[in-house]
Amino acid sequence: MKIVIIGGTGLIGSQVANILKKDHEVIVASPNTGVNTITGEGLEEALKNANIVIDVSNSPSFDDEPVMNFFKTSNQHLLPAEKSAGIQHHIALSVVGTDKLQESGYFRAKQVQENLIKESGVPFTIVHATQFFEFAGGIVATSTSEGKVKLSNAYIQPIASAEVAAFVAQIATEKPANKILEIGGPERFQLDEWIKQYILSTQKSLEVETDVNAPYSGAILEKTTLTPKNPVYLGTTEYLAWISKPENQR
Repeated sequence: MKIVIIGGTGLIGSQVANILKKDHEVIVASPNTGVNTITGEGLEEALKNANIVIDVSNSPSFDDEPVMNFFKTSNQHLLPAEKSAGIQHHIALSVVGTDKLQESGYFRAKQVQENLIKESGVPFTIVHATQFFEFAGGIVATSTSEGKVKLSNAYIQPIASAEVAAFVAQIATEKPANKILEIGGPERFQLDEWIKQYILSTQKSLEVETDVNAPYSGAILEKTTLTPKNPVYLGTTEYLAWISKPENQR
């Protein structure tokens, strides 16, 4: 099959490409390779004779207006182009709890993306993943105030990005589910306790302050917002085993 990966040079996209290119023709589509979903540049050529599109792209800015513009504009170009090209399966990566995080500009934009996919007429599967292990450092950066990392103690069920990529690659070769499929990691932590493990493992001199009202990406968390309700797949890589490897301690 010919498979086009939008965002194919990123963390997930590059791993998905490496898996699928063993057995399929894979087009790695990103502005760096001449395919731009914001302008529409290169889309028609990339989708020519393609069977499947995997969209794992992400906005370069998480500020409210730019992130909404990114997901809305990108999908308004991509999905009609897919329909014209006769794409048989559109796979998009999104986030567990998106519909419960609408206080957040980022998750409002992801919800718009999901709605556009459902309304597009292109057969689809939306994969809702929990936060990746690799996101811990970013969570620390966005949650630090006055020298302390302020976090909720809501539950989180993080997953290794390699396992997300493997799942997405597998789904790409299956029939469209035409619904959301949830995936997560094997362990459930409280968010503040997970980040404490990250800080300890990476030997950072930071203090975590637990605050049930601490926002996550601009939204207040309920206890289970970030955990999958009905996961179809749970990874097997445990966090402490993963973070103990030097290449993961960033």
